[in-house]
Amino acid sequence: MGILNVTPDSFSDGGHFYSPEHAPERALAQAIKLLDDGAGILDIGGESTRPNATPLTEDEEQARILPVIASILKERPEAILSIDTFHSSTAQHAIEAGAEIINDVSGHLWDANMSSTCAKLGCGVVLMHTRGRPQDWPHLPPLASTEVLPLVLIELEERLEAAATARIPRNNIVLDPGFGFGKRLDENYPLLAHLDQLRRFNLPLAVGVSRKGFLAHTLAESPPLAVLLDGGTPSMADRLHATNAANVAAILSGAHIIRTHDVRPTVEAAAIADRILAATI
Repeated sequence: MGILNVTPDSFSDGGHFYSPEHAPERALAQAIKLLDDGAGILDIGGESTRPNATPLTEDEEQARILPVIASILKERPEAILSIDTFHSSTAQHAIEAGAEIINDVSGHLWDANMSSTCAKLGCGVVLMHTRGRPQDWPHLPPLASTEVLPLVLIELEERLEAAATARIPRNNIVLDPGFGFGKRLDENYPLLAHLDQLRRFNLPLAVGVSRKGFLAHTLAESPPLAVLLDGGTPSMADRLHATNAANVAAILSGAHIIRTHDVRPTVEAAAIADRILAATI
C-alpha cells in the first residue's frame, strides 16, 4: 500500500506532493511512480494526523483528494485507491468518485456516522487502533510493555463489534494495530514482537511503520549510529533500512498489507519475507 499524502504538513513528506498551484499534477506523478514500483493499493490522505497538525474542514480535505482520485483513475483506471480519512462525508464522496477502501485511523471513533456510511457504501474498511487523539499523545500516561498488546486486542475487538452492529460485512474489514498512534517510542516493540496474536481475529492485517519516530529513536540510541548521527535524529531517508527490517518482522508475524512511503524497497523486502514463509509450510 503506497502512501500518497496530498498535505502540506504530514510528518514525512508534507508538501512534497501537494501545493495549490500544482495540484493534482504533482500527486499524479507520484501515484504513477508508486504504482510502477509495485504498489497494489494507493492510500491517499488529505489531512495530516501528526500532533499539532492543522485541522481541516471536510470541504478542504475533499478539495485536496477528489481531484487526485479523478486524475489517477483517468490515467490508471485499474488502480485500487484507499482514502485515509476519519470524516464520513469525505468517505462518501471518495467512494462515489471511484475509491474502494476507507482507511480510518480512528477505527470509526471520531465520526459517529463513519460505520453506517461505510456499511451503506459497501466499501473496504481498514479499522485502525488508536489511543486518544493526536493532540493527546504527548500527555498520555506511559504503557508498560505488558499492557500494549492486551489494550490493542481488547479495543480492536470493540471496534469489530461496532462494525458488526453497523452491518459492515466482516469480509470487507482489515485490521491495523496502529503503530505510533498513541504508542510512544519503545511501546511499539511489544506490539511488533507479538503481532501474531492478532491472527485470532482471522482477518487481514495492515501494518504501517514506515519512517516512524520509534524507529528513528532506536537508530539514534544505537552506539555506532549515534556517533555517525552526532546526536541528531535520522532523516526520513536514513530510516529506510530500519523500516524494511520492521516490515519483514511484521510480514513474518502475519501482516498482509504493508503501508509504505518507499514502495520498491518494500516490495523487495516482502519478496524475501514471503519466500521465508513459503519455506515454513
